[in-house]
This record gives sequence, structure tokens and C-alpha cells, in this order.
Amino acid sequence: MIYEKHGRVVKGLGGLYEVLADDGERLVCRAKGNLKRDEERVLIGDTVTVTVDDATPDGIIISAIDERKNSLIRPPLANLDYIFIVLAAKKPSPVIETVDKLTAIAEHNSITPVILITKADLDGGAAEEYAEIYRSVGFPTYVTSSETGEGTEEIRRYIAEVLVDGATAAFAGASGVGKSTLLNFLFPNLSLATSEISRKIERGRHTTRHVELFSLSGGGFLADTPGFSLIDFERFDFFTLEDLPLAFPEIRARVGKCRYVDCAHVGEGREDCSVARAVADGEIPETRVESYRSLWRTLKAKKGYN
Repeated sequence: MIYEKHGRVVKGLGGLYEVLADDGERLVCRAKGNLKRDEERVLIGDTVTVTVDDATPDGIIISAIDERKNSLIRPPLANLDYIFIVLAAKKPSPVIETVDKLTAIAEHNSITPVILITKADLDGGAAEEYAEIYRSVGFPTYVTSSETGEGTEEIRRYIAEVLVDGATAAFAGASGVGKSTLLNFLFPNLSLATSEISRKIERGRHTTRHVELFSLSGGGFLADTPGFSLIDFERFDFFTLEDLPLAFPEIRARVGKCRYVDCAHVGEGREDCSVARAVADGEIPETRVESYRSLWRTLKAKKGYN
């Protein structure tokens, strides 16, 4: 007998995928041939049709992928609603430009960035400084410590409110920031692997080897993803130069308010540029504009913008 089921891809490893069907059954299957190509390949988070042929060995295949809300290169996920971006107050100190690249990618894909600052017990002052940057932009921001429990109840409440009825979120962060430790603290039943920080390079080894979605009690999904060290705008096309101002909310709000229509917000003075004026007046954090300008230079230098 041949029949179909609908569900969500929650795990993939070695060419096999685990699909959580709408009726609660978990199916282990392969993808149809045309869904293995890079441009059409199955992603974790995809909602899919699975065709089951009881009369055929290995007769369970992903036969179709539903239209996606969005998809990301790193982490390789589809249909995200939230990205919880984890950075540490200390050990390792955050690379703010990398955090800002992630928020820009999220904004471009209509995904809500949520900032989680860990290890507040190591440097509470630095944690609050970082938090103020992202609160000023309007991103949901939490200061936490897995050692003391600071901020964890607030995150639990937020997750319980937003991750319902199929809403999906990913946790992403550089190695060693305490991402898996925080997830274990919030959801002890996940039992995610963690590792110690290397004293020499102040980075943790990658402890998450693959992307996996975990079902939550409210009907939402939570993803753990491998740590990252680089979001490479030179090699990958996350978005275009024209898209860049729209990916920074504080700059997007000032588009069209400069003296010149084609203002790039990268070197103009406060008299001509509304963004430069906002930085000078303390309305936009300087680090955010530095990240924007660095991305502008990278995208400008790419082929087609020389």
C-alpha cells in the first residue's frame, strides 16, 4: 500500500532524515533524488510530504518540500521564526561584528533576533553594556548566568510565550559561549553535549555536530546548531548591498532622511547623514554603525559593485 504523510524534518545525518509527522509518528527516510541537489536539498525545519510504500524495502522517502518562509546557509535551517543569538560577557569575549552579521541575516529573512548574553557572573558590567546596545535597537535581550540562574526564568517565560503552534527557533553562537550549557539549564531533558574552554585560544570545541529540532510542550520547535566562527559575506550571498540598510532596523528607520537620496551612511558628516547625526547624538550605538560600514565595504567590493 502506498500512502502519504505530512510532517517536519527534525534531524538529518548521513543522508537519512527524521521526520516528525503531524500524527506524532517519527519516520526515518531518505530524500527523493531531485531533493538532494544543493539548490533543492532538504533542510532541517522543512515541512515535507513523505511517501510510504509498504511493499518496497526502504520505501519511505521525502517526495516534496512545502514552500519555505525562509532558509539560512549558516545555520542550515528552514522556516525559522526566531534566532536566539548567544554571546558571552567574558571568556570568550564576543566579536560584536559577528553578532551584528547574524542579526542582519535574521532581519533580512523576517526572523526575530533574540540576544542572550551569558556568563554575567564573570563580568556583570560588560554583560549590561552589551545588553544596552541591543535593547536600544529594539531586539529582545536577556542577561543570563547558568551558574547563578540569573535571567533564565525570564527566558523560559519568553520561550513559552512565543514558541507555540509550530513556531521554530534556533540557538546560534560562537563556540564556548555557553550555548549548550544554557540549553541544558533551560531544558534538562535535552542533555546536550558541552565542552571546556581552551585556555590557549579561549574557545570551546564544537560540541554540537549536527542541526536538530526538539519538540516543545507548547507545540513549537527549538533547534540546537553547531557553533560557528565566521559568517562569510565574501563567499556567500546572504543579501545584497541594496538590502543592507534594511537589515539594520536603526538605519532602516532613517532611510530617506538624509540630505542626499543616495546616501550610503558610511562616511558622510552629521549635517548630511541622518545616521551619522544619530550616532553623534547617542541614538545609535557606534558599534552597530561600525558593523554596518564593515559589511558595506565587503559587499561593495564584491563582483558587480566595483
